[in-house]
Amino acid sequence: MGFLDRDLGSFVTVVGDGIEHMDLAVEGVRCAGCMAKIERGLSGVPGVTRARLNFTDRRLAVEWHAGSLAPGDLVDRISELGYRAHPFDPGAAAGAEAADSRRLLKGMAVAGFAAMNIMLLSVSVWSGNVTDITPETRDLFHWISALIAIPAVAYAGRPFFSSAFQALRNRSVNMDVPITLGVLLAMGMSLAETFTGGRHAYFDAAVMLLFFLLVGRYLDMNMRRRTRAQAENLAALKGETAAKLLPDGAIRSVPVSAIDPGDRVLVAAGERLSVDGIIETGSTEIDQSLVTGETAYERVGPGDRVYAGTLNMTGALTVQVTAAAKGTLLDEVNTLLEVAQTARSSRLALADRTARFYAPLVHTAAALTFIGWLAAGADWHAALTAAIAVLIITCPCALGLAIPAVQVVASGLLFRAGVLLNAGDAIERFADADVVVFDKTGTLTCPERSVVAPRAVSGETLERAGRLALSSRHPLAAALVSHAGGKAPFHGAMEEPGRGVRVEVDDAELRLGSAAFCDVPADVAGAAETGTDSLVWYREGSGTPVAIAVTQALRPDARDVVAQLAERGLRTMILSGDRASAVDVAAEALGIADRRGGLKPADKIAVLEDLKASGHKVLMVGDGLNDAPALAAAHVSMSPITAVHLSQAAADAVFLGDRLAPVVAAIDISRRARRAMDQNLWFAALYNLCAVPVAVFGFVTPLIAALAMSSSSVIVTLNALRVRTEARRLGIGSGAD
Repeated sequence: MGFLDRDLGSFVTVVGDGIEHMDLAVEGVRCAGCMAKIERGLSGVPGVTRARLNFTDRRLAVEWHAGSLAPGDLVDRISELGYRAHPFDPGAAAGAEAADSRRLLKGMAVAGFAAMNIMLLSVSVWSGNVTDITPETRDLFHWISALIAIPAVAYAGRPFFSSAFQALRNRSVNMDVPITLGVLLAMGMSLAETFTGGRHAYFDAAVMLLFFLLVGRYLDMNMRRRTRAQAENLAALKGETAAKLLPDGAIRSVPVSAIDPGDRVLVAAGERLSVDGIIETGSTEIDQSLVTGETAYERVGPGDRVYAGTLNMTGALTVQVTAAAKGTLLDEVNTLLEVAQTARSSRLALADRTARFYAPLVHTAAALTFIGWLAAGADWHAALTAAIAVLIITCPCALGLAIPAVQVVASGLLFRAGVLLNAGDAIERFADADVVVFDKTGTLTCPERSVVAPRAVSGETLERAGRLALSSRHPLAAALVSHAGGKAPFHGAMEEPGRGVRVEVDDAELRLGSAAFCDVPADVAGAAETGTDSLVWYREGSGTPVAIAVTQALRPDARDVVAQLAERGLRTMILSGDRASAVDVAAEALGIADRRGGLKPADKIAVLEDLKASGHKVLMVGDGLNDAPALAAAHVSMSPITAVHLSQAAADAVFLGDRLAPVVAAIDISRRARRAMDQNLWFAALYNLCAVPVAVFGFVTPLIAALAMSSSSVIVTLNALRVRTEARRLGIGSGAD
């Protein structure tokens, strides 16, 4: 085993019986063709069982039979395919892609500045060629253009040149090869014309070509960079240390990696659990909404199971560990998220097939043009001019801008409608959706809790209960404080963890908390329970206990949004981890017949897979940690701005405000944008169908070819702007709620 294998060994993990796994970052992946090439190349290596490349963050997941090969063999094979690989580091990957984005932006600025100046000189030459320009002046303008174009092309063309040369070095072609040939041949012929005092030079064509291509590539990379969901989003939930109880009774804070199953840890009130385990001593209330979606806090005690990522609200616990650094429920959620994101890259199969056929077709057409003109008796200059014109006029600028141009316009409209995109192709997938699946808690409902029917309780009682609630850390008490507007807590108030708050006022004891804490008879407490709202009880001395209901109300426009979705032919569903009774109440209020409660993350994935198998395209709208895998697995997804960070990272879009109207706006704008994308693609296809024969037969020069290419780009851009005009006319995307 060599040094490289020893170095990579620490990044290899065992994922099953005799199966090893490693994540690699792959540099140089630029299109779906690259992704398919790498996956096919590694799948053919003996012993490899799985090779999937995530196009978003360039992470390659490889699995193989243990002992069948060394980790370094995989890196060597990737190198043979023409790419560089190294162990995946989320922070390094983000930094590298940000640097690439900056390089593209600088190249685009240089090419744009150079193109504007060269075009000023070219206009003078064009007009002078048909009037009275002297040869000396024309040659001077050509030399000035050359001095501007040579450094500009050398700098701005680096992304295309390096990619093309790398492909040729590995005896393959990609879409950058014809671009590089067209630019270099146009520059070479222009320099030859300049040296010999020719009438035409095509520096403007070469620089303009690079500018438009860099625009498309920058938009694509910028969108892709924003969509990356990094593993460190879980860091806020998964603690790095735990208070381990030693055999002699001492307590020591140790890293979670040093905790083994069977160890005992202490979890204080207000701390987030960093391990999965079973409670040995202590009782408390657990906030597990981020993991299960359950809104009500769960009362737990000895023998109950608790999970990493949940929050211990009130009492101290001693927990016997069942899983710590690996194998926790939080790890399971993250694994489901990663698998779903990797599976999504298969949508790029169509782009893969297009990339595979485009470059050979263009090269063949240019070569046949050159040979045909020579066979027809033309000199090499005329034959080469026609061949260069074919290479330039078939440049995929219109094709490359057909989608990004519409994306820019549509994303602006979506922003004004309160929708922020995280994925470059989300617009197309929003337009495809025919089923909308909502989570309940925090999605259909407002994230903040509120008091139900406050008029049922006197204002004086609410005010005193609110003052008492100021001394509690319980979220239900926070809702009461917000509504009652208590400004000063009672002096001397004491909270009993997991039960409530009490204080002596004017020889009477005031209590706020659970039914048992307020001495509420069991039959009275049972009759007051609705199964949907959480109850806080308040009692003054020996007076009659008062039940104060706290709930999360539906978003103000939720019912209207569901109705509008139905008008557009979309089916709606609710998939929630909350109690079935709470889900039923919300569904009845909204008129949603298809609803399911008490679901775990894997259950939601299973439902989405069933819908997918039935031919449906699902738009998932959710906000909790338990929704993140489903958001990633859905055809397209959205999260409210109040969602946990991991769900926002997994979603294709985030919407602002306390209303659901952005969901409808996303669909309406995306459908119109998708039509414009289709129109642009058809135009680009027809453009090439008509332009290529004209170039082949020598009716255009490289300059006219570049102008035709630029005109096609302008046309698709204007068509994209038409989406904005139409949307404004219909009042779509006029502003965020």
